[in-house]
Amino acid sequence: MNHQVIDADGVAIATTLLRPAAADSRSPLLVTLHGGTYTSGYYDVAGSPAGSFNEVATRNGFAVLAVDRPGYGGSSVLPEQTNTFARQAEILDVAIGKALADHGPGDVVLVAHSIGGMIALEIAARRPAWRLVGVSATGMGARIPAGGASEQLGGLGLSGIVELPAEQREAIMFGPPGTYSPEALIAARNSYAPTPFIELTEAPRWARERLAAVAAQVAVPVHNALAEHDALWDTTPEALAAFADAFAGRATVELVPGVGHSIDHHLRSTETHLRQLAFALSCSARAAAA
Repeated sequence: MNHQVIDADGVAIATTLLRPAAADSRSPLLVTLHGGTYTSGYYDVAGSPAGSFNEVATRNGFAVLAVDRPGYGGSSVLPEQTNTFARQAEILDVAIGKALADHGPGDVVLVAHSIGGMIALEIAARRPAWRLVGVSATGMGARIPAGGASEQLGGLGLSGIVELPAEQREAIMFGPPGTYSPEALIAARNSYAPTPFIELTEAPRWARERLAAVAAQVAVPVHNALAEHDALWDTTPEALAAFADAFAGRATVELVPGVGHSIDHHLRSTETHLRQLAFALSCSARAAAA
């Protein structure tokens, strides 16, 4: 495990490189981008007996670069007036490029959740100089239900850095009882973090205002997964199809049964993790063939 704070255009970005016990040269580097209200520790939470995303990935030969997005963990807080998802993408593009200078060149797949997924797609739309070959985005989609939990959070009228009560978070992030273990619920609290409120304001607007333009610029394959019991997103077949249509055949979309918004913290999380790893391998194979 290697911790590094990277200077990205004057913004400190904290990263942790997790190396597999037995590396597979065919495997791309996985760069994880957490969602709002979490640190990069989101991917350390074991939702199932198979372990966390990071454990499943490294056990299967993948190196993982865990990134604290701006405003979280050991990374700098951005001024509220400039803290847009596009600006975060610009900063993280630089940070990932610098991290790769130490890790070594190779394929990269972004694995991202919720707001992190929106920012991952913004990065992909920039077509970075480093070798991005795919994006796996969970917990975000094409439509936010009018008047739903996402709009209610964004409409609280707060500013600065806010701390949401654990009970309020968990009502949104977890599915019905029985879809997660008590141990995962408790472990997830270690990854909770105060949140730049501007993110919660921008998130409900992103799909409506940015998705189409961003999707048009994304040239790499995209895997997208939404939870059956997602409290923030429209998960109807029409909404899933709208996401796929935005990418004109470059995106595969699935609805994950038996999980809530934070898919990775649920008992059926391993199914998604293994599909993400298979997707990452297919992206590298496709890039090599091209």
